[in-house]
Amino acid sequence: MVKHLSKPVLLTGLQYTAPLAILFTCIVLRWQNVPVIDQLRLTVFDLYQQIAPRAYEDVGVRIVDIDERSLASEGQWPWPRTKLSELLYLLRANGANVVGFDMVFAEPDRTSPSRVIDDWPQSTERDLIAEMAKALPDHDQLFAQFIKGTGNVVTAVQLRNGEFDALPRQVGNFSAAGEAGRTLSDFVPVLPSAARNLDIIEAAATGNALVNVSPGQDGIVRRVPLMAAIDHDQPGIGKPVYPTLSLEMLRVLQNAPKTMLVRMSGASGSTRWTNSEGIASVRVGALTIPTDRAGYMWVHFTGHQKDRYLSATDILNGSVGTDILQNKIVLLGTSAAGLLDLRSTPLDRVIPGVEVHAEMLEQMLLEHFLTRPYWAAEVEMLVLLIVGMFFILAVPRLGAVWPAVIGLAIATSAIGISWWAYSDKLVLIDPLYPIVGLAAVYLATSSLGFMRTEGERRQVRAAFANYLSPALVAQLAEHPERLKLGGETRDMTLMFCDVRGFTAISEGFKSNPQGLTRLINRLLTPLTECILNREGTIDKYMGDCIMAFWNAPLDVENHAHNACDSALAMRHALRKLNDERKQEAEQANETFLPLNVGIGINCGDCLVGNMGSDQRFDYSVLGDAVNLASRLEGQSKNYGVDVVLGEDVAKRVGDDFALIELDLITVKGKSEALHIFALLGDKDMAASAQFKTFADLHTAMLSAYRARNWDEAEHLIAESQQASRDFAKLGDLYELYTSRIALFRETPPPADWDGVFVATSK
Repeated sequence: MVKHLSKPVLLTGLQYTAPLAILFTCIVLRWQNVPVIDQLRLTVFDLYQQIAPRAYEDVGVRIVDIDERSLASEGQWPWPRTKLSELLYLLRANGANVVGFDMVFAEPDRTSPSRVIDDWPQSTERDLIAEMAKALPDHDQLFAQFIKGTGNVVTAVQLRNGEFDALPRQVGNFSAAGEAGRTLSDFVPVLPSAARNLDIIEAAATGNALVNVSPGQDGIVRRVPLMAAIDHDQPGIGKPVYPTLSLEMLRVLQNAPKTMLVRMSGASGSTRWTNSEGIASVRVGALTIPTDRAGYMWVHFTGHQKDRYLSATDILNGSVGTDILQNKIVLLGTSAAGLLDLRSTPLDRVIPGVEVHAEMLEQMLLEHFLTRPYWAAEVEMLVLLIVGMFFILAVPRLGAVWPAVIGLAIATSAIGISWWAYSDKLVLIDPLYPIVGLAAVYLATSSLGFMRTEGERRQVRAAFANYLSPALVAQLAEHPERLKLGGETRDMTLMFCDVRGFTAISEGFKSNPQGLTRLINRLLTPLTECILNREGTIDKYMGDCIMAFWNAPLDVENHAHNACDSALAMRHALRKLNDERKQEAEQANETFLPLNVGIGINCGDCLVGNMGSDQRFDYSVLGDAVNLASRLEGQSKNYGVDVVLGEDVAKRVGDDFALIELDLITVKGKSEALHIFALLGDKDMAASAQFKTFADLHTAMLSAYRARNWDEAEHLIAESQQASRDFAKLGDLYELYTSRIALFRETPPPADWDGVFVATSK
């Protein structure tokens, strides 16, 4: 009896709910822009820049570098403001269009005459010199005069955390076009305070701008805010917003209006694909610069370029003149390690911070912008959602292979499209996170599917291991879907095997039921092996009876042959067991009772499958052929043979076994007569001359019997019995026919008798 295979309902449910939960989590994490996920995306964008950096084009941006050579030549930092005034004058005098300082002059120059004297010891001479120093110009005032006099100078502001002191001077400012009620400070970075220049210096400059470059959490600069606000509301304008150094220098270069136009989502004439809000672009004079929603500009780096740099000492000593500086845009900064203005980029581990501003200016002048559109995140999440749902629905139905192939194609396409967008359109699309998220969903779905399949296979193996051969169990485990409630009609071979005289044997174990159990197990184990080893299926054990069948649940070629082979093997195994038991009984000085079995085998169409209810069902077989097999087993005792075959079985096995016809019989419960046969041996016996002689005599005996030729039949019975004595014990069979003939001599059968024997017992 093959027990019900309960569906792994839990795993089946988890195969959908667990991947859905993972997919939902991936989308939420992406929506919340978790730092780890953001870092993965930035790593991909870094790789793109490393593979294909921006090609360097000279558009006249130069960095006047206060480098180590300049410090060695001109003295340690900070330099007197008079030296900076001289440097500024030389830059403008030699044709520089705009000069921007990447440094903040927040404290007075300590080298001014009046301040130098403050550090001297008190003396009459000191007082005299102090009076004379009052007539000398203050260095900060002088520097401010040069800034104002030369013009087109942009000074620096550094936003920072800390207590608010005072607002820096705001020159370049912004007008925002967008949805009513939203201001720039809703989106741009906002810091509480700023390191600013001295008032006199700040007031003299043409522009005043931020030098914040905002590295990421890993310390790498990829984006720079084009604007940022100080958290100090002003009447009528709210939080003041300041431009970054490159943006302000671009405004001064173009002599553009001080107010720059910021276009936000929802602005008149703008089209939005999603509900994303934020900044879209900044217009400065004739140039429009795209930004992300927070007003950041993605920097498309060329990597460190020596051609951008001029040493400050070369300007001061006259080595660099008009031929080099004419119409150039100059950033004054430092690469000296001790001045701590070093940054990391995707292309350079260490680079002067001023070079980031230079690269931004170059991109603005070239109108070469690397962008990540506001809709990119939504598109990436939409791809993740659609393909993730495809995996969740497809893997349980199609298996793991085809969805994996499709997923690999999608992943490859995503990488290809992302690279094309970067290299051809300068658009940043993240292929990695959707791929990682989809891989997690796929692995969860396929793993749970594998676990469910393996669970089903384990259930199949557990349920059928004791009823099927290992080979059939392995095949069935690969196709557990066959085990569904219901059945199918199949051509099958059925076998019933029963122990004869079991009641008498049981009586000998009244006081030892455990011994009887051991005896039954000792008998059924080898008989079962004979069936399983020949691709048979054990349907059930009924006490001392075995019911088995062939050609289900999987196809078995020559199943009738396999059943007959099994019967002969069972007979041999039983003889071996009896020999062992007889020897044991003799040694124990006990009475030996041999075990004998009767076997019935029949073929025919049967309904086979899981029969029962949704809660519990058994894999079994039903049909007329099954009942007939049971009746044939019952007749084995009446005819005195071990194995009785139905007529269909005898026709199928042909000459492959040694068969003789037993009778033409109508079994109980059947109205039609059928020929039944005895299985005596294998193909070798069937081919032997001795068996052929016997078979001819036996066939002739049956013909004489059915022709009512009693004398000839009795004569042939004697000859048949003599011819079979070396390979079969058929005494009971021929005694049966002898007694029938004697009965017919006294009471002849009716005139229409056709030789059919009507069985009155099962």
